[in-house]
Amino acid sequence: MANDYIFIRKSRNALSSVLHVLMNVLLGAGSILIGLVSGSWLIGFILVLVSKWRMFAVRPRYLLLNLKSNLVDLIVGFSFVLLGFFSGSELLPVHYLLAISYTVWLIFIKPKTSKNWTLFQALVAVFLGTSASVILCASLNSALLVILEFIIGYAAARHVLVQNNNSLENGFPALLLGTLFAELSLFLHSWLIIYTFVDFGLMLPQLALVLSLLAFMLEKVYSSVELHDGAFRLKPVALPLAFGTLLILIILIGFSNPIFNV
Repeated sequence: MANDYIFIRKSRNALSSVLHVLMNVLLGAGSILIGLVSGSWLIGFILVLVSKWRMFAVRPRYLLLNLKSNLVDLIVGFSFVLLGFFSGSELLPVHYLLAISYTVWLIFIKPKTSKNWTLFQALVAVFLGTSASVILCASLNSALLVILEFIIGYAAARHVLVQNNNSLENGFPALLLGTLFAELSLFLHSWLIIYTFVDFGLMLPQLALVLSLLAFMLEKVYSSVELHDGAFRLKPVALPLAFGTLLILIILIGFSNPIFNV
C-alpha cells in the first residue's frame, strides 16, 4: 500500500513538472508570437500578467510588496513582448530567438536563487528593460524613458539586495541606482543610438549595453564594500572595474557613429 502511494505521488509530481514546463513553453512562445498575429503588444502583456496571478492573490496590504518582489520578472516579460512586437509584423529569426530566450528564462533562469544567478537575473532585466524602453520612447517625451529607467534601476538593485540579509530593509541603494539610471537616460535621450541588423530583425540600443555594464560594476563595488565592513578596497574590484570601463569607452567612442542615431 505504501509503495502504491509513493508511486502515485511520484507520478503526480512528474506530471506537474511536465505541465509546468509545457505552460512555460506556451507562455514563452505565445507571448512573443501573439504580437505578430494580433498586431498588438497588449495581449502579450495580458499573458504575462495572467502568468503572475499569484502576485495578485493576496490581501491588498501585501500587493505592493509582491509587486516589488516580482518587478524583475515583470520587466523581463514585458520587455520580451515589446521587443517581439517592435521587431516587425513579419516572422523573422529574432522572433524565434526571443521566444526561445523567454522560455529559457522562465524554465531555467528565473527559478535560480544563488547570488551569481540573482545578479545575472538583474542584469538581464536591465538590458532587456532598457532595450525595450529606448525603442518605445525614441520618438516620445523623455519623461517616459526617465520614469521607466528609474523603475528598471530600482527593481534590479532591489532584486540583488534582498538576497543579502543585511540589506532586506535598506532601500536606499535601490533608490540611488534608480535615480542614476533616470539621470543618465535623461542626459542621453537626445543622443539615443540603436544598432540595427535588418535581415535578422535585431535592434540593440547603446544605452542598454552601457547601463548593463554600469550595473555590473556598481554591484561589484557594493558587494566589496559590504564584505569589508563599509571600507572600499580597490584591489578586489580593480579587474571588473577596468573591464567594464574599457568596454563602455569602446562602445561610446568607437560605436557612436551618427549613422546609427535614431
